[in-house]
Amino acid sequence: MAWNVVIAGGGFGGLKAARELERVMPKQAARLMLVNEQNYSTYSPFLPEAAAGTLEPRHVVTPLRDILKRTYLRLGEIVGHDPEAKTVELAAKGGDQETVPYDQLLLALGSVSRVLPVPGLTEHAMGFKSLADAIVLRNRVVENLELANATQEHQRREELLTFVFVGGGYAGLEALAELQDFAADAMDSYPRARLHGMRWILVEAAPRVLPEIDQDLADYALRELRGRGIDIKLETQLKEVTANSATLSTGEVVPSTTVVWTAGVAPAPILRQLNVPLDERGRVPVDAHLRVHGLDSVWAIGDCAAAPDPRGGTCPPTAQHAVRQGPVAARNIAAELGIGTPEPFTYRSEASFVNLGRYKAVGRIGDRKFRGFPAWFLARSYHMSQIPGYARKAHAVLDWTASMPFKRDIAELGSVTQPKRLG
Repeated sequence: MAWNVVIAGGGFGGLKAARELERVMPKQAARLMLVNEQNYSTYSPFLPEAAAGTLEPRHVVTPLRDILKRTYLRLGEIVGHDPEAKTVELAAKGGDQETVPYDQLLLALGSVSRVLPVPGLTEHAMGFKSLADAIVLRNRVVENLELANATQEHQRREELLTFVFVGGGYAGLEALAELQDFAADAMDSYPRARLHGMRWILVEAAPRVLPEIDQDLADYALRELRGRGIDIKLETQLKEVTANSATLSTGEVVPSTTVVWTAGVAPAPILRQLNVPLDERGRVPVDAHLRVHGLDSVWAIGDCAAAPDPRGGTCPPTAQHAVRQGPVAARNIAAELGIGTPEPFTYRSEASFVNLGRYKAVGRIGDRKFRGFPAWFLARSYHMSQIPGYARKAHAVLDWTASMPFKRDIAELGSVTQPKRLG
């Protein structure tokens, strides 16, 4: 008899779990199915570099079929769950819906951007959570430079050349730093826009940036970015967004057509339809073995799970934790099916890095702290070790090498996904 193991989600955790199950489960012992909306997994730490043109966007993603040899990949989404019958409802790409039985179910559904009730936010702001977001944002920056270089109106040029990022965590700071670096290089090609000058603003509600790292490293990052002319507004909130302005809690109305929202993440909303317990933040509570509380054959990992952190509290929604929870959950699922022994999740985060563009970063490994170029080099080395697949590692190295002596491409490719109609 072959066991049915269903993995919902092909991000960091789901992909690692599938690969580990392929390794530990005998070929005829289990039928492995991974359900994901795309046929690729995105290496999200590289999104800022894809947006800035340092990396080719295709090299930020890994085709799942290239690295999963025995897992049946289904494109779609799990939209329902009956824990009593041990079935899930699969809404496949193309509109078909079917009931899929399971013996073990692993939820690795990740997270979405956390949206607050700010007037005009969903209508006028941009997110930065996916490869599509990174490409759209890059195209917006290039398009704004083109329009600002062409317009004769001072106010219009001010709106086009002001970029507002909301959220001072990893995503916000790295995206802002990389894109500001890219735009500063690109300005050489836009003489009128260069005379006017750009304005880059980071808005953070807390009294500090980068709460995930040590205070002195966050202070270094703050000084570095402010030294590049970036306006960082702490203890400030976004109050309203329109098509050409952002209103702040200080009362300032910033003329801008580009507001990027990176203020945290929330668990995937689909969890509310899956008949699993949820905590006050919408995450699935699990025990030390990553088993969902109250359900024998259901497990959860990554951003969608409230997993106990060995340091206390619950694990933060970071890729570092998801990639280590995946193999642990896989081995515990195998142990549940009689192969191996169960083990708790014991990972303690010992390293963290934040890229600041211009070959600079801040980071920590254990008790040792790094700043500037050494931190940037270590960050690149760490990410190189984590990219799945040798082909993607090679592509990333080639992209990084090629970007050093040559200028970055400033072609605006927004029309690529919007071809003209026939006739």
